[in-house]
Amino acid sequence: MNIRHHLDDATLLAYAAGSLSEGMSLLVASHIDRCPHCQARLQQAEAVGGALLDELPPVALAPDALEQVLALLETEAGAPAAKPAVSTRAPLLDGNIPAPLAHYLDKPLDELEWRTLVPGVRQLDLRLGGPGTTRLLRIAPGLSVPHHSHRGNELTLILRGSYSDELGRFQAGDVADLDEQIAHQPISDSGEDCICLIATDAPLRFSGLMGRLVQPFIGL
Repeated sequence: MNIRHHLDDATLLAYAAGSLSEGMSLLVASHIDRCPHCQARLQQAEAVGGALLDELPPVALAPDALEQVLALLETEAGAPAAKPAVSTRAPLLDGNIPAPLAHYLDKPLDELEWRTLVPGVRQLDLRLGGPGTTRLLRIAPGLSVPHHSHRGNELTLILRGSYSDELGRFQAGDVADLDEQIAHQPISDSGEDCICLIATDAPLRFSGLMGRLVQPFIGL
């Protein structure tokens, strides 16, 4: 797998610190699973974080700190977020699915229950908690997502096929790490469907009339 597009340093540091949402963390872990370059960068980020923690002065806990933690665990706020059921077979089902993502799916990509957004474009919402959305998007050859920018951050990992936009060509394993400063229009440019894992922390901002009209229906 010839990966040319990687995660930003800020995204890797946030992942190492555990400050990303579940969807963003899932996508980052899925890219790292296939990318030796980002695996090495993550180790460096974790080493930097560990060194910074070692330099922090110790802080005394409140006398009732243990009681506060135990009380929190007994409330809904302390309960772990619900996640999709884990399939013990999933990592072996489809070579296009990275191991972290495989634990959220129970079928190969071609057997998933895709929902049609518009002709030639289908999606599967993973329905993870937290801000934004996390979904699989499947785009037929020659079709595109409407031109858009972002109200926040958008991560896109290519699982199969490829697309091209103003930033270049993205193939299997590549990740697009975008923020509100980027506007683009991905176009599926190979002879097969382009299947992507996409995680956002805010709705997209479509620039064209058609994109704005269909946005409430497609949930992007």
